[in-house]
Amino acid sequence: MNTRRRLIRTGAAAAALGLGTLSATACGNDAGTSDGGKVDVVAAFYPMEYLAEQIGGEHVSVRNLTKPGAEPHDLELSPRETGQLSEADLVVYLKGLQPAVDEAVEQSEVAHTAEATSFTTLEEHGSDVHGEEGHAEDDHGEDDHEGHDHDHDHADTGGDPHVWLDPVRYAQIAKGVGKKLGEADPDHKSTYDRKTKALVKRLDALDSRFEEGLKKRTGDTFVTTHAAFGYLADRYELHEEAVSGIDPESEPSASRMKELHAVAKEDDVSTVFFEDNASDKTARTLANDLDLETGVLSPLESLKNPKKQDYFSVMEQNLSALRTALGAR
Repeated sequence: MNTRRRLIRTGAAAAALGLGTLSATACGNDAGTSDGGKVDVVAAFYPMEYLAEQIGGEHVSVRNLTKPGAEPHDLELSPRETGQLSEADLVVYLKGLQPAVDEAVEQSEVAHTAEATSFTTLEEHGSDVHGEEGHAEDDHGEDDHEGHDHDHDHADTGGDPHVWLDPVRYAQIAKGVGKKLGEADPDHKSTYDRKTKALVKRLDALDSRFEEGLKKRTGDTFVTTHAAFGYLADRYELHEEAVSGIDPESEPSASRMKELHAVAKEDDVSTVFFEDNASDKTARTLANDLDLETGVLSPLESLKNPKKQDYFSVMEQNLSALRTALGAR
């Protein structure tokens, strides 16, 4: 990082202290500051922030564009916030999830970016209804999947963006972020490589826990209000039925509710899941109609309490919830 660039960024950071939207989440820094010459990383939303923090460690200062508990899909950026991206050393984001961020990155011409979908493969999880085949994978190690029940339209990326809910794909993204951090800050490349390997090892272990934990189950189908779990379902040969599409608070059609009634009875579904950052109204209505339980399944797009939760703790909670719902022993 050259001296001129650091001086420019320091001046811009001082002007940005009043921007509440850009909240610092690493090392206790104020928004827009660079503490002690650390690498200034801007992350679009929580899963990207987590990778940057875990891999960057003490050498990075990470700012999250999405506030804790907020809905990433709805993020809007001011012209001033968009301009500030050009002063970052690295922007970590996922194209197709947050249009405002995609546009801001293009306008900012930031020197280094880590775009998550470029490090893994995406799948189309379309709005096909229950009964079609193809949601299981033949080989657990392959990324050749087809999924169910995602009402997404992600023309920019050509697929469902919720890749971080598959630990294997998230590990692929981690490797890409580690490489990009090394390019932005060559002096600490060896540290980033080491931390990347450690994180990937933890993700591999999480994948194994999901595989083993869901192996002996009595059912395959789970119902959720948010169509975000297609990759997770693909990875562990499950079948997701979503009440509605990408918006967890949108109202489903009467015909969709009728379909779900049939699915729940046919597949002996026990639980209707809603996400922790959204209303449970629709889930409880469906559950009451069918005399089912309700539960929480987090899409991990944002955390309400980052000091007490992280990616791994929430994924373990998701695993526990799925094991209960699917009768896993």
